[in-house]
Amino acid sequence: MAAEIVNPRSDSEYRDGHTEQESGAEPLDSFDPAFALHRGGKMAVQATVPVRDKDDLSLAYTPGVAKVCSAIAEQPDLVHDYTWKSSVVAVVTDGTAVLGLGDIGPEASLPVMEGKAILFKQFGGVDAVPIALNCTDVDEIVETVVRLAPSFGGVNLEDISAPRCFEIEKRLQERLDIPVFHDDQHGTAVVTLAALRNAARLSGRPLGELRAVISGAGAAGVAIAKMLVEAGIGDVAVADRKGVVSRDREDLTPIKAELASFTNKAGLSGSLESALDGADVFIGVSGGTVPEAAVASMAEGAFVFAMANPDPEVHPKVAHKYAAVVATGRSDFPNQINNVLAFPGIFAGALQVRASRITEGMKLAAAEALAAVVGDDLAADYVIPSPFDERVAPAVTAAVAAAARAEGVARR
Repeated sequence: MAAEIVNPRSDSEYRDGHTEQESGAEPLDSFDPAFALHRGGKMAVQATVPVRDKDDLSLAYTPGVAKVCSAIAEQPDLVHDYTWKSSVVAVVTDGTAVLGLGDIGPEASLPVMEGKAILFKQFGGVDAVPIALNCTDVDEIVETVVRLAPSFGGVNLEDISAPRCFEIEKRLQERLDIPVFHDDQHGTAVVTLAALRNAARLSGRPLGELRAVISGAGAAGVAIAKMLVEAGIGDVAVADRKGVVSRDREDLTPIKAELASFTNKAGLSGSLESALDGADVFIGVSGGTVPEAAVASMAEGAFVFAMANPDPEVHPKVAHKYAAVVATGRSDFPNQINNVLAFPGIFAGALQVRASRITEGMKLAAAEALAAVVGDDLAADYVIPSPFDERVAPAVTAAVAAAARAEGVARR
């Protein structure tokens, strides 16, 4: 399948019978170029073999397919060699946590899912199919994806609200023998760790000496905390709307209770602002605003990663007054923490070796490879490479494939 930014249909083809034209309303394209780009969708299916005559047709379809089908029936593993299975990912959502838009439903999520699919192709050479599900029940989502799985080499879960996303991912990983990856969690965590590694390298401090505070105990916050602990950070505390997640709180969900069990070694309690006093790192994945006074209370040479979109928790102009390194989720500021730096290469590496799952070691390897791309060009405004750096995907792909082999989850 090929992702195409240019709509293959002409305007006249689209206008025929279209609701906008029938109603006499002026097309939305007239007001905003984003609508013009999205007209008819952002992708199309494209054949990889010619069908020019009856001979081609007999090979591509009947009777040629019968031989291939029979061979796969006898040796199921041949499906990876003679179909697209090992090179295509299902991008699955229920539309409950779409970007900064929230619960907007499956149909409204499709422009984002199409966008995700073309990013897979553009930045990782991986084909992807958007699948928006008209259900939000955990059991129904799991069963639906399990039934769809024979067509795909991997599943990328996208924009599914917490805490359901944790259970959905866990149960799918248990039932499927292909990679299942919730990008809102792990893609964000990989890129964050890569940027933090380089920020620490720039300041000459090891991760083990840093204390981090994460604002947000949702999908991204939990995954970042887990990855930072795996990477050996000195300490990390996570704050939700009620304050720091700590063992002494009695209102914790099972996910947050687990989070409290391996974070906050210092035993902090109270507000996010109080936790930031003397902290080396702030990581924002929650929205809201952090008061300037709280940022000023952080340790000298601190790092501020304010990743909420479109409004960072700490505006870069404020953060630069106190922090040695500042990162956001926006493309118009330096050091953008962008998931597209991770997920295309992670899936490309996993598919390349036909991995049965994506392990913690594979994610850590992806973060290390991503950080290494920066190399000797490391600077305060360059701790993470651009998504358009052509070295990124090959580096992440190779590192993930090698880690999969080392951890015994590769099947070729």
